Amino acid sequence: MIVVENLTKTFGGRNLLTAVSFAVSTGEKVGIVGPNGAGKTTLLKMIAGDEPISAGKVNLSEGELGYLHQEADVLLSRSLAEEMWTALPELSSIRERISKIEEALILENGDPETLATELNDGHDRFKLLGGNGIDASIARVTDGLGFTTADLGKPCGDFSGGWRMRISLAKILLRRDEHLLLDEPTNHLDKASKQWLAQELAEYPGAVLMVTHDGDFLDRVATRILNIEQGRVRSYPGNYSAYLEGKANRQAQLDNEADRQEREIARQEQFIERFRSKATKARQVQSRIKALDRIDRVERMTNSRAAKFQIKSSGRVEHRVLYAESISHDWEDSPVLLDVSLEVERGQKIVLVGHNGGGKSTFLRILAGEVESSEGSVTWAERARRGYYAQHQDESLDPSLTVLEEVRRSAQDQPDGALRGILGRFLFSADDVFKSVRMLSGGEKSRVALAKFLVQPNNVLLLDEPTNHLDTATRDQLLDALGDYDGTIICASHDPAIVDEIATHVYTVENGEIAQILGCADPAQLRMMVYQLNQDGEQKNCTFPLAGTFIAENLPNTRWAILRSIPVPSRILASMVRSNSHRFVPVWFGAQHLRPQ
Repeated sequence: MIVVENLTKTFGGRNLLTAVSFAVSTGEKVGIVGPNGAGKTTLLKMIAGDEPISAGKVNLSEGELGYLHQEADVLLSRSLAEEMWTALPELSSIRERISKIEEALILENGDPETLATELNDGHDRFKLLGGNGIDASIARVTDGLGFTTADLGKPCGDFSGGWRMRISLAKILLRRDEHLLLDEPTNHLDKASKQWLAQELAEYPGAVLMVTHDGDFLDRVATRILNIEQGRVRSYPGNYSAYLEGKANRQAQLDNEADRQEREIARQEQFIERFRSKATKARQVQSRIKALDRIDRVERMTNSRAAKFQIKSSGRVEHRVLYAESISHDWEDSPVLLDVSLEVERGQKIVLVGHNGGGKSTFLRILAGEVESSEGSVTWAERARRGYYAQHQDESLDPSLTVLEEVRRSAQDQPDGALRGILGRFLFSADDVFKSVRMLSGGEKSRVALAKFLVQPNNVLLLDEPTNHLDTATRDQLLDALGDYDGTIICASHDPAIVDEIATHVYTVENGEIAQILGCADPAQLRMMVYQLNQDGEQKNCTFPLAGTFIAENLPNTRWAILRSIPVPSRILASMVRSNSHRFVPVWFGAQHLRPQ
């Protein structure tokens, strides 16, 4: 059990958290939500003992504490398998000792009987602590988080930052500690890994306290939600959807109470004003004045502020913005991209989807000029002005600088007044601009990185997971700004909202290859459509809503299918026509009818 009592944290003379109290029982899965900078990460750090407590205390029942930071904790020179073993220091030490004794016996370096006794004792201890099953546990956890068997032998330094975060998460899950603190555990996970983690945490026997902005994930895992705003914590039973409903109901209740109170106050003030000068009513007037002074005013719930993004374009570019031809790239003798080509036209908003490791980030880095491809060419339009937002853009921030100093590095031609105005739109107002980058939360660092990225106008944006670490309100503002942006966007993301709200074209990047998704539909609805079409083999018009992404392939015994009258948030409308050669021919259309080939 985790027990937090009257926890207070003071920064710069103001309370970030004030008298926070709650408990997480064994088996509970509690999600912490709230706007960026509300103190979510700071709260986890104080519970873990990594951040001093201004007042209050934290009590943990017997058992170990596992804490997932927002920064990866791995040694780059170790193999993945060896790094996983470091999560179990006692077993790892016994294992290493057994290996040294076996080596000494082979080399006849020591008394054989003594060494044999030590070896037997080591094996007994190793077995008693469950060491014989650890390799299987490592394989289960790493496989669930998307690693392959071949990955176990690779140095951790060969993996990207997102994959190193997965390694840190895998180590914590392997330990099976009694208490888990997880800070944004899904930020670097694809859909399959999220689903596995959700199941893993749902069945986890210990107490789990997690900070995340992933509402879908919380719906699958959380048994309770803690909302942090304005330094206070309020608990809501159930998952994230139940929390949203509960918060809306509470807001409506408070609004009603506040309305009634305001009407009563107005009535009393009217009486006071009317009879203030009448001596016969003096006693009543004074009584009502005192009563008003004693009223505990009902405070309405305030909606969290959201950053107000403005993305300016640097001017019109040629019709064909980009032509990437036959791009191939290898990493450590392993192919990452295989003969990939992409043509992009002005105004297109392209979203790259697919599992981690499929090549999305590598492709973006090649387009941005950060990495040189092994083969192929990248040709940009003459007037193309590119801006590149890396997946770990916040890691490039200098922790020794203030927020203002950091942004100034990207806009030295702009006065501090203009920069402070820009930072104000990113929720850094007044003295907040003088906060050290080192003291910022993950979400606040992401806002600083976005401010640096957007302070200079570009007509092409290359974005790698831009919504990571952002709270819901800020993410929605960013999506609105990207939707309104009149330039060209190429974005890699696992966030389905990116696809639904901004995409004009969607591509999968898997196993080093790129393919355009022309039909986007919920798989279950698509299966129903195929079933209907196969009933009599005749033309049918099947209407269904867009939800997520799905590649319609290998539809059996279907002569042709029309997908029309589709409410498509991502502005994708497609038809798939089965030709005589048994291949799907994509046909882009508006409202017109299509005829079978």
